[in-house]
Amino acid sequence: MNNDYIAIAKNTLEIEAAMLREAMERLDGEIIRAVEIILSCKGKLIVTGVGKSGLIGAKIAATFASTGTPSFFLHPTEALHGDLGMIGKEDAVLAISYSGESEELSSILPHIKRFDIPLIGMTRN
Repeated sequence: MNNDYIAIAKNTLEIEAAMLREAMERLDGEIIRAVEIILSCKGKLIVTGVGKSGLIGAKIAATFASTGTPSFFLHPTEALHGDLGMIGKEDAVLAISYSGESEELSSILPHIKRFDIPLIGMTRN
């Protein structure tokens, strides 16, 4: 029975490795633009997303903050209900969405655009 768990674990790691290789092949100039936005940000990196994307975004924000890049997670629904002012003109936004069509994220985009805040989109589509 233990061998089954080892086989399952190995298979899982093979799948993950294949996905990482596939992601590596898709890298292009957009990653350079994203890195440059983050490095040139004079304020904070605001990370936002809904559902699983939001959970991942919270971890990304925590990792950035712990490695020296001022960052925090802002749930887009909370932003729409009074926290939109947490995004300043010197900030940059990393918006994460699996579908790229999240209503909550789409609703905060006009504010981000109005103040010409740099925006990085991370989406499957």
